Amino acid sequence: MGARIVMGIESSCDETGVGLVRLHDDGTVELLADAVASSVDQHARFGGVVPEVASRAHLEAMVPTTERAFADAGLRMSDVDAIAVTAGPGLAGALLVGVAAAKAYSAALDVPLYGVNHLAGHIAVDTLQHGPLPKPCLALLVSGGHTQLLRVDDVANTIVELGSAVDDAAGEAYDKVARVLGLPYPGGPPIDRAAKAGNPSAIAFPRGMTGPRDAKFDFSFSGLKTAVARWVEGAERRGEEIPVDDVAASFQEAVADVLTAKAIRAAKDAGIGTIVISGGVAANSRLSSLAQERCDKAGIELRVPRPRLCTDNGAMIAALGAHVVAAGAKPSSLDFAANPALPVGTVSV
Repeated sequence: MGARIVMGIESSCDETGVGLVRLHDDGTVELLADAVASSVDQHARFGGVVPEVASRAHLEAMVPTTERAFADAGLRMSDVDAIAVTAGPGLAGALLVGVAAAKAYSAALDVPLYGVNHLAGHIAVDTLQHGPLPKPCLALLVSGGHTQLLRVDDVANTIVELGSAVDDAAGEAYDKVARVLGLPYPGGPPIDRAAKAGNPSAIAFPRGMTGPRDAKFDFSFSGLKTAVARWVEGAERRGEEIPVDDVAASFQEAVADVLTAKAIRAAKDAGIGTIVISGGVAANSRLSSLAQERCDKAGIELRVPRPRLCTDNGAMIAALGAHVVAAGAKPSSLDFAANPALPVGTVSV
């Protein structure tokens, strides 16, 4: 049939992403362009994403970001053979902007449209860097809104949730702890930077959901976040200067410890030899280094996409779309709706 060009559109939160990939006859997927416009600076003063602001930013950025992606790839819109768009999960208004744009492009170009799952996209993006995923593999998805352990038998068809966060996702905990420490939003990068100068053993913060009666593969970071806040409040009451670097390092160590320990346990229990860490928090230096250390010890292969591919982007949606196309999935109808609560097991709608 020849190589096919797949366009991907991402607008689930505060990044407007448009990616272009080439699907080869052997099933491999080649990245051609990855254009992203972020509205994160508009949300920083609020300490979190404001849905209405995000939706308006997507409206303003969609066409320029699309034009930039095609310019970067040296392609025309008429070269596109299929379009994939994030159908969920995410913010309702933000999703609607991307879905409406994708439907318009699909109708104008007369090409098939695939509404796909944002979370599955975070897994599929690894194939752009490391090639086809082993079947099965284990995915540790860690982002601002989600923390999940997933068994991936086929990224285009079969993803099963083994465990997830019962309260705050890891990324949310980073943002809230950063606020307590007076660090900027989003909290992940500044905490990671501060932790490099701190002592990860300075403060014994709790490891949530690690007791003998707790669900083996679920996560909880709300108690850890509260413990950090109480520790800081106590130090302030005593008139002590807050050791921001030590607090950041100790908090980060607690998060990375739990995430990696549960991922290794899940892989061993399922007899899976490859772990993929994906999502925005996958760019965290301590998480990746501890995961590598523990995977090496357990004889498990670790795959982590480069930081640019870990955060929300259109390339990951294009990559997932390409795998869905290669699997022969039926295109979505033009009347499908965005679903803010789309379950991870529904790869395409």
